[in-house]
Amino acid sequence: MTTVTDSAIATLMKKLESAGVKFMLPSYVDMHGVSKTKVVPLAHLQDMVDGSELCTGAALDGVPQDVSDEEVSSHPDIRSATVLPWANDVAWFASDLWCGGQPFEPCSRNILQRQLAKADEMGYGVNLGIEAEFFVLKDDEKIGFKPLSDRQNLAKPAYDVSRCMDNSGWLFELVNAMNDLGWDVYSLDHEDGIGQFEIDFRHADALTMADRFTFFRLMAHEIARKHGGFATFMPKPYADRAGSGAHFNMSLSDKATGKNLFVAKDDPRGCKLGELGYHYIAGILKHLPAISAVVAPTVNSYKRLVLKGSMSGFTWAPVFLCYGNNNRTNTVRVPKSGGRVELRVADSACNPYLGAALTIAAGLEGVRDRLDPGEPHKDNMYLKTPEELAALGVSQLPGSLSEALDAFEANPLCKQVFGDAMFKSWLEFKREEWHSYTNHISEWEVKRYLKFF
Repeated sequence: MTTVTDSAIATLMKKLESAGVKFMLPSYVDMHGVSKTKVVPLAHLQDMVDGSELCTGAALDGVPQDVSDEEVSSHPDIRSATVLPWANDVAWFASDLWCGGQPFEPCSRNILQRQLAKADEMGYGVNLGIEAEFFVLKDDEKIGFKPLSDRQNLAKPAYDVSRCMDNSGWLFELVNAMNDLGWDVYSLDHEDGIGQFEIDFRHADALTMADRFTFFRLMAHEIARKHGGFATFMPKPYADRAGSGAHFNMSLSDKATGKNLFVAKDDPRGCKLGELGYHYIAGILKHLPAISAVVAPTVNSYKRLVLKGSMSGFTWAPVFLCYGNNNRTNTVRVPKSGGRVELRVADSACNPYLGAALTIAAGLEGVRDRLDPGEPHKDNMYLKTPEELAALGVSQLPGSLSEALDAFEANPLCKQVFGDAMFKSWLEFKREEWHSYTNHISEWEVKRYLKFF
């Protein structure tokens, strides 16, 4: 437990008062990574920091409690205080859940922090960047939803200037807000989907980045609403268009100096990655089917993870259990500049705390056990025949949420990372999600079979 001093509280109070803040949100997440909170007037800052806000976990998805259990309390991390750019009298805090006077084991943020503590024990800090891909659309009474731009849809809309500028109102407001918060946005564009965008901002330590991605989804929703639209982090809203990833870019640093330990000037494998980075990759590859259940956590996620299905050709999505250099047909990629590892299977619907926790745990296992991932794949893996893939020892990732959950359930690392309660809760909820999906009669089935026989 980190003690918050009276001096720190006084300094924060003065800062928030100067900013015009009147209300605070000690926010934690449910199993989906969605912010939940109570609202606290600023005058009760001290009480809030001490955990005054109690919540019934049984009222939320994946906060495993019975209605008879003691409530959980949110303990805000005061370092994360963020004034809402769209509501300047409110401040948001990333918070840990506690219960019975100690950290609540199934809390997503606590699960990540346990893995970061293990990295710290090994002498490492963990850097994380998350590439934010998402759609901004608007409701339509006839067809359900459509893009904000009224221009004719293109077969290949990636990097299109006109469609980017058509969305500049909400897009530039969102980017300006991110930069005002100190996130350092360095690139944004229209992606390959209709009304799909990617915003890239500077990496941070893993806990800070998970906090920021959680807040980013909330902020994107609210700013899009101001402009008559809505942001969706559904991985694939269009069957014939590319889906939204949330690629994890990771590296380990020396906790004393901050030096990136994945950087290597001389890499015989040609990826500009050091030995430590290759061990980390090997750990991820070992556990990748199970990791998929957490970083690609929905039924819809696996509609994205297909080889083809985009009007522009290949989907750009990862489908094979392999790694390589800057080649985007690998699930684990080492970008051209080297010094980091990119997990491409993660999508925009993931809970960043849980996804990062399991991925980091796998990578650290690879480092601890000095695992070797083999040689990198530098060819277009999409063009390989099944026979060629088999000869290379390359298998496919789970093709459905059900397959991924089987891998998750069978992998002992998952229970070690999640803890018994969240492991059980995650499996039960996601199994039910799959069961509900398989029992649903889709429009496709009705069109195909109603008058077929």
